[in-house]
Amino acid sequence: MNASTYFLQERIARTVRATLSILVDNEVGALARVVGLFAGRGYNIESLAVAETDHQKHTSRITIVTSGTPQIIEQIKAQLGRLVPVHSVVDLSVDTPGIEREMVLIKVRCNGELRAECLRLVEVFRARVIDITHDSLVLELTGNNSKVERFIELLVPLGLVELGRSGVVALSRGAEPTAVD
Repeated sequence: MNASTYFLQERIARTVRATLSILVDNEVGALARVVGLFAGRGYNIESLAVAETDHQKHTSRITIVTSGTPQIIEQIKAQLGRLVPVHSVVDLSVDTPGIEREMVLIKVRCNGELRAECLRLVEVFRARVIDITHDSLVLELTGNNSKVERFIELLVPLGLVELGRSGVVALSRGAEPTAVD
């Protein structure tokens, strides 16, 4: 094993997952600047969710899930904090305990025994049937990433046709706001 391979394996072993909650001005180009920072530096975005959070203050919350070494995550947070439309950056995986949820819609082609098995999984996972036809179901599930992944994994052999995921949304626990101006 040469030195570069060793260092690559060492970096991969130290990779951590980070959920960043970023409060920004709700203005044209704000999301593009945040995403552009990731693209320009070669950082990967694993999940992205954004929506207006305060109509009077014209602010939006961007939730980004990314991964990297702890040093890279710190660098991302520092660079985000320097962007003009950004009010605050909170790492919900380190700075404060966070609550994460993701929503998925899944279309499954099934009838007969397969339909019964799908409906059993819906009950076990506390999912919901959103649409039903003679040969298909559309299911909705909300939960943490591992719950969503397990549900999808179990539906694949039953006839999963397609799915759409919302991306992770997250807030800090407790009464205090996740990010303050």
